[in-house]
Amino acid sequence: MKLHRKQFTTLALAALAALATGFLGSATAQSAYPSKTVTMVVPTAAGGTTDLSARMLAQALGPVLGQTVVVDNKGGGNGNIAASIVKRAEADGYTLLMQYSGYHVISPHITKQKQWDQGDFQPVANVISAPQIIVVRADLPVKTLPELIAYAKANPGKLNYASSGNGSLQHVTGVMLEQQGAIKMVHVPYKGTGPALQDLLGGQVDLTFGTAPPFMPHIASGKLRVLAVTGKQRLPSLPDVPTTAEAGYPKVDATSWFAVFAPAGVPKAVVDKLTADIRTVVQSPTFQQKAQEQGATADYQTPAQLGDKVRADLANWATVVKTSKIEAE
Repeated sequence: MKLHRKQFTTLALAALAALATGFLGSATAQSAYPSKTVTMVVPTAAGGTTDLSARMLAQALGPVLGQTVVVDNKGGGNGNIAASIVKRAEADGYTLLMQYSGYHVISPHITKQKQWDQGDFQPVANVISAPQIIVVRADLPVKTLPELIAYAKANPGKLNYASSGNGSLQHVTGVMLEQQGAIKMVHVPYKGTGPALQDLLGGQVDLTFGTAPPFMPHIASGKLRVLAVTGKQRLPSLPDVPTTAEAGYPKVDATSWFAVFAPAGVPKAVVDKLTADIRTVVQSPTFQQKAQEQGATADYQTPAQLGDKVRADLANWATVVKTSKIEAE
């Protein structure tokens, strides 16, 4: 009996040691983030600033993280499709959302059937900020913002403008311009800036509003004409283009931001790792120069700063949406 008891004790201790080793090994594996490819979900089709921001970040972030970062475009539904995917993803930091401010702080005010809440996500880092620009097809007979207003008044209801979706910042900017210029245009929503840009180049729409990056090559080639910048300052990449304030419409003021969010349950250690590495990328001279060349600003913000921005913008845009009388979907 003593021998059997001794053998049993030895076997039990060995089993406990194996379990402990397995547990520690598993914990070590989980803590060694990242150990596989990271997916960055984009709520728009390819070609817009949200997509460009994600691709710029993914390319530079991969070597810093030590793992590949892939971009997965899931456009449509005013950003709800992408947000829902990330919301339902495992909270391990391997599925992230590159979010566009219009979808994050404007769409919630006009969506009847909400598919996600602010509490479903936690901020990781702001990456890029950029004012909107007002862009028209090259053959539209206007060269300045006042000429566009005059043309719209002479042709009521004939001008149409594209946006990346109902309630997007482009849509709201269009409504603001209508209000400030006392004009009426037709709104044509798309599933992202990319498709809207293609139809603008094709002449199916007359103008659009958007951040500069996807438009810069076409402005340089003469296929599109930029009339104004909706921020408070001129863009270094478009030094000859006046602001809306300079053109006589100071209340047409809209700036977008593009930021990384993670599912709410992702561990703090993982978020800390991500935001630190994103800061390294965004604050690098190479990234900053590339963003400026595209008409944007590399604008790293911590999770706390981004959270404060979200809360402030939610309140501000609630007022704009209410006064603009944008209908809920």
